[in-house]
Amino acid sequence: MTVSAFLADRAGPADLLALGEPTHGEPRFAYARNEIFEELVAAGFRSVAYESDRVAGLVADAYVQGGDLPIEQVLVDGFSHGFGALPGNRELLEWMRAYNAGRAQTERLTFHGFDAALEMTGAPSPRRFLAHVLAYVGDHVDPPADLDALIGPEERWTDPAAIMDHSRSIGRSPEALRLRAIADDLRTALYANAPRLVAASSLAEWRRADLHADTAIRLLGYHAEAAAPALQAVRTSRLLGVRDAWMARNLLAIRAAEQHRGPTLVFANNRHLQRQPSTWQLAGMDLEWASAGSIVSALLGERYAVIIGSLGASAALDLAAPQPGTFEAALPRMGPTLVDRADLTAELTANLTMRTDPKPEQGYFPLDAETVARCDAVLHIP
Repeated sequence: MTVSAFLADRAGPADLLALGEPTHGEPRFAYARNEIFEELVAAGFRSVAYESDRVAGLVADAYVQGGDLPIEQVLVDGFSHGFGALPGNRELLEWMRAYNAGRAQTERLTFHGFDAALEMTGAPSPRRFLAHVLAYVGDHVDPPADLDALIGPEERWTDPAAIMDHSRSIGRSPEALRLRAIADDLRTALYANAPRLVAASSLAEWRRADLHADTAIRLLGYHAEAAAPALQAVRTSRLLGVRDAWMARNLLAIRAAEQHRGPTLVFANNRHLQRQPSTWQLAGMDLEWASAGSIVSALLGERYAVIIGSLGASAALDLAAPQPGTFEAALPRMGPTLVDRADLTAELTANLTMRTDPKPEQGYFPLDAETVARCDAVLHIP
């Protein structure tokens, strides 16, 4: 079954089609994604959203639109988490750029990041995002004289210890609270002066400034959560939840911008895209939070469709073939294969178990009964 045929068989249209991967770094998922996106573009899709910082994604999209940027720079500056180096991403951007050449704006493809502007081990200060907004609004606001002093050294914000120890976080300090008020005031100024600002620049530049203001506000909110005292498992779950909520908001904003041009393909880890809350056993902690997919699915209903990625063996990850009796072992052994959930009946899956052989460093999240039951299809790479 092709993805286009799968979509045609659905009861309603999917504005957001989520394609998950069970771990990062297995090249076959990236190359399968590229082939699927080419197929979907022929069916009317006009954008792709990738698990990478949304602001950084503006650099990648500038390249896709034909900008004069070397691809090597784009792969560094246009992706967060070092994902520009992953196989398949260079090919995706180059194909999109070639497709766009000579086409009208309404027919062009757009690349979006939809992740938060942070890493698992820490988050930056709001400095560069606030600076961008201040430079854009110019004389329309009085710049706060103490902004740089309020932010202080970058190390105060990026300290990895702040993720594990709330007392090390600056997020609820008087300076951080003042910065949250400044960021909110700047965003209000963007809207209050939108007619003049857009006339003097462009709608695209105004939207870029609005994204920077939004990022500053959300970063400060993340730091505030990091500074909240709680049991470590509760605190870590909350931080993961803030990130996925940020992802969900970004996906909804992307759909608002793309709604008149065609559907959007979303590519990320299964844990971000699945319909149920995410769970993770990490460093002795049982973590649970609302995944971006569960949030978007609750708000968009049937307009959100999700294909969960499944992997058998992987030489790149040193992952052996799955044990008999597991979900992965029961899926087709020739592939990649797209399996509709309707074909994964309760009778077929009742006695299957979750595989236990993956090691933590492989980052592989095996299939389980709830994930299979709540997805729309499974893309299995044996």
